[in-house]
Amino acid sequence: MNAAAAKPTQADYDVIIVGAGFAGLAAAKAAAQTGARTLVLEAKPEIGARLHTTGILVQEAHDLIHPPTDLVRRVEQVRLYGPKRKHRDLAQLGYAFYTTDTGGLLRWMGEEARKAGAHIRANAPFVGGFVRDGRVEIAAGGRAYSGWYLIGADGAKSGVAKAFALSRNMRFLVGVEREYREIGALDPERLHVVLDSKAAPGYVAWAAAHPHGAQVGLAVSHGKKPQIAPFAAEIEALFKLKSSDVYEKRAGLIPCGGRVRVWRRGIVALTGDAAGFVSPLTAGGIRTALQHGAQLGAAAGNWILHKGPPVEFALEGLLPRFGVRPLLRRALDLPPPNWALQMLVDAAPAAAFAKRIFFTRPR
Repeated sequence: MNAAAAKPTQADYDVIIVGAGFAGLAAAKAAAQTGARTLVLEAKPEIGARLHTTGILVQEAHDLIHPPTDLVRRVEQVRLYGPKRKHRDLAQLGYAFYTTDTGGLLRWMGEEARKAGAHIRANAPFVGGFVRDGRVEIAAGGRAYSGWYLIGADGAKSGVAKAFALSRNMRFLVGVEREYREIGALDPERLHVVLDSKAAPGYVAWAAAHPHGAQVGLAVSHGKKPQIAPFAAEIEALFKLKSSDVYEKRAGLIPCGGRVRVWRRGIVALTGDAAGFVSPLTAGGIRTALQHGAQLGAAAGNWILHKGPPVEFALEGLLPRFGVRPLLRRALDLPPPNWALQMLVDAAPAAAFAKRIFFTRPR
């Protein structure tokens, strides 16, 4: 189908994106760079408000966007703790993680999208929509909008997926986190990761210094209640953090069921958490959000304006693949006994496996 055949009427925008997170802003910049009239609708009062993500970037995610140095802190080692709190340091030459001023990073990405030509409107929660006459019509923030392509980048429980009968995430982790104004005695050179099926059943707990303080959090399998208070108290005592320095608390759902079955239909598509583009094993989704969001935005813009291939063909072979990781996720959800987790830290072959999980570059 060419662009002319897709346009029996007029539309307000070429590409409309619901959600101004990592995936939505990457899609907005890429779509705008094709020349597409691009609109981002964000439900929150501003970009970066009421965050639900740790904002920790793997090396590949950092390299996709090259954020300003004052918004990130480079961390080259992982200190992996077992349930007995014995630990092992893991590192790989040339590889790093980056903790972030996450709100600031998203605001910077928003400015980059604006510079490319995208329009961003906050306080515009998505209400619903439908496809008619070859275009999509939606309601958000008390206004109606129309466009030639709609991208749902609106999180784990996507309203776009529900409104347009796309597949929805069904399996989740529940994450909670606290941010501190000071780092105390927390080693800024390491990402501290704790394996403990009592403190964080089904996933891990963590502590790290970020550019303007520290973050302490954990995630648990869906159906279990995250108990952040005792873990935070332990970390505060260990690294001389003060509970009175906590200035922000976050909580949110992390999809862990892998890619949803139907992520696009016609001129509507999902990306990021909405599409389940999150590793079921590591719960890492920022890299895929940035990568697929940009690919989707560019494909939509090129299809509409430059007679490019339909989006599904442009992205063929580029969708995230998670292999056996959904099966490993089911094993973690049991969860493993603490003696097995301690062995993962103590035994050299098991530690080598852990290193591979943390540092292997995705294909």
